[in-house]
Amino acid sequence: MVGTNLKAETMSLMEKRTAVEAEMNAIIHRLSQPGGPGLSGNLIDAEGFPRSDIDILHVRAERRRLAGNDADSNQNSSLVNADASAFPSNNIQRDSPVSMDVDLIISKPFALIDEITDASPAAEDGLQLGDQIVKFGKVEAGENLLERLASEGRSNLGQAVPVVIMRQGAVINLTVTPRTWQGRGLLGCHFRIL
Repeated sequence: MVGTNLKAETMSLMEKRTAVEAEMNAIIHRLSQPGGPGLSGNLIDAEGFPRSDIDILHVRAERRRLAGNDADSNQNSSLVNADASAFPSNNIQRDSPVSMDVDLIISKPFALIDEITDASPAAEDGLQLGDQIVKFGKVEAGENLLERLASEGRSNLGQAVPVVIMRQGAVINLTVTPRTWQGRGLLGCHFRIL
């Protein structure tokens, strides 16, 4: 039987992870406003001077907080997944409250959409800046993720690919169709591996 302390601790970690992800999404939204510096854009102008249209110290602080929150989110996800392995799944009855709690624990996101182009296939199919990718077609966590994502897109050109994302702590299932368009790539977005 699962101890209530482990269950309560896991639920608490999941709530903390959701709060951290919500703060990360808010930072991403602020930095990615039109004319903003983005998550990795230059803070200097073409002549090498600090940009006068943004508060550079504030932008750097937001980016640092985003990086710190990303590390916290990854640590919380690891702890949640470790706690989940302590649940005795072979002794759980299918419709028991414990089995429902185990089902709530999902795979850890492996990539973040940190750039997305307007009118791109990704934007038209519902992906948004800050979405965290849990599964893209057959690609989940593992090695060579960028290569595997590109390969999955190329091999499914013109076909709907099921995508599982986390957006503001909620799990969302979408389909994205890689296709040629006026811009770069088949989707028009950039994945940053977490």
